[in-house]
Amino acid sequence: MTYQQIEEIVLTLRDFNRRFKEPIVTEVARTQRSPFAVLIATLISLRTKDDVTREASRRLLALADTPEEMVKLPLPVMEKAIYPAGFYRTKARRIHDICEILIQRHGGRVPDTLEELTTLKGVGRKTANLVITQGYGKLGICVDTHVHRISNRLGLVKTKTPDKTEMALREILPREFWIEYNDLLVTFGQNLCTPLSPHCTQCPIKVHCQKAGVKRFR
Repeated sequence: MTYQQIEEIVLTLRDFNRRFKEPIVTEVARTQRSPFAVLIATLISLRTKDDVTREASRRLLALADTPEEMVKLPLPVMEKAIYPAGFYRTKARRIHDICEILIQRHGGRVPDTLEELTTLKGVGRKTANLVITQGYGKLGICVDTHVHRISNRLGLVKTKTPDKTEMALREILPREFWIEYNDLLVTFGQNLCTPLSPHCTQCPIKVHCQKAGVKRFR
C-alpha cells in the first residue's frame, strides 16, 4: 500500500469517526492529562466495555489520582470503585501492586519507555504503548484487537498476533500517523468494522480494503 493510500485512509477516518465517541483512554488523556490516569484507565479497560471503563476510571481516579494516594486505599474500596469492570478484584490488586512498584522504583512517576513499562506486572506492549502515546505524546504504535484485525483486513499487514502487527506497522506506517492510528482503528472497529459481519457497504475506505478474512458482511 502506498503512502498516498495510507494517508487517504487516515484522513478519511479522521473525518468519519467524528460521529462516534472517542475511545475511553483517549478521553482520559485529553481530560486528565496524566500518564498515571492513562495507565489506570488502560488497566481497567482490559476485557471491559468502554462505557463501563469510563465510569470505573472516573470513580477510582476521583478517590486517588497518584500512586501515593492509590496505595492508601483499601482493596475493597478499589474493588467497589471499579466494579463491574471485568476481573475487578484482580485489577484492583494489580493496580495496587503497580503503584507500590512505581513508588519504590520510580519515585512515584510512571515510566515513559517500553522497556521500563513492560517490567510492571500486567503491563504488556499494548498498555505500554498507550501510556507512551496518550500519556506522554511520544511516538509509538498501540496495537489492540481492533488494530490487529483491521490492519490485516485492509491488507496493510499479514500477521498472526498483535505484537507482530506492531512490528510490521513500524516498518510501513509513516511516523506522522503512529500516535493516532490506534484511536482511528479502535473507534472504527467498535462502530463499523466489527469482528463479525462488518458493515462493508457503509465503509468509507472500502476502495482500499482487501476484505481479508471477511466471510460475511452487511
